[in-house]
Amino acid sequence: MVYRAFFDAVFRSMDPEKAHERGFAAIRAGRPVTRVVFPQTHAPRTVMGVEFPNAFGLAAGFDKNAHAVPGLLALGFGHVEIGTVTARAQPGNPRPRLFRLVEDRAIINRMGFNNVGAAEVASRLHRLRRTKVGRAAVIGVNIGKTKATAPQDAVADYVESARLLTPYASYLVVNVSSPNTPGLRDLQAVDELRPLLAAVKEVADRNPSRRVPLVVKIAPDLADADVDAVADLALELGLDGISATNTTIARPDSLLTARATIDAAGAGGLSGPVLGERATEVLVRLRARVGDRLAIIAVGGVTTPDDVRARLAAGADLVQGYTGFIYEGPAWPSRLAAASA
Repeated sequence: MVYRAFFDAVFRSMDPEKAHERGFAAIRAGRPVTRVVFPQTHAPRTVMGVEFPNAFGLAAGFDKNAHAVPGLLALGFGHVEIGTVTARAQPGNPRPRLFRLVEDRAIINRMGFNNVGAAEVASRLHRLRRTKVGRAAVIGVNIGKTKATAPQDAVADYVESARLLTPYASYLVVNVSSPNTPGLRDLQAVDELRPLLAAVKEVADRNPSRRVPLVVKIAPDLADADVDAVADLALELGLDGISATNTTIARPDSLLTARATIDAAGAGGLSGPVLGERATEVLVRLRARVGDRLAIIAVGGVTTPDDVRARLAAGADLVQGYTGFIYEGPAWPSRLAAASA
């Protein structure tokens, strides 16, 4: 309640991206305090051969450049998925590119994979992994296509990111489902996706110190038949998991925010509780399709402890959130981690 009052008084009137930057800076600087204030949930589970301290983690998009992993883990997240990282640094889309739908506790973003590039993030992770906290951290690394890379060169682009980042990743995620890079979602078509995943998997499998688990992240907007096709491909290629789901390009009639406000925000991926129903449908479909042969990371519309419990009951091995963190504040990760125990 204290955070909500603060949000309404301060962050609600502030440009959303500026508010994010200020909150991020506080987390990055505040790790010693957070370890005292926020309880840690230790309910270890092994997924994809990796031991996670608990089943709830932070989805990609919040810490794009691996600046604040220790502070985020100290808030109670069992793992942090950084990124999306691209082979080359890029500024992302023009501002404004982040919009709040406060009545729906939702966000529309068209950030466009703004990040410092795979080489710089790899250097940062290398330094982090040399610390005590960094060695113990479970860090997923989410990679995507550089915007300037031509579609025919997409495989090489992903492979370059994988080559640089795999040595520091607890698991690797191939993101082909963001709506904010032109043509990216076309890579979800099986004929396009097969050579891409096969090439990245080769890099992950030959990592010198250990084989790194590989996950593909899909969109909620895929038709059911396409969800099945991606699941079958993941089994065929020997992937370790599927992350379901990314943000949606839909603007459901159930949204409470005025339609004029939604339209003014424009294009981008919608996240928040409104995504929960479809994300759960995809999760259930995937689990029925793959059985226990693949891990499933449930993402999208996860806001409450009950949401976490429901996703686990529906077949998820891990659960992630992001938008709820923005609206609920720094005590939120530990509450949801406790629900995953």
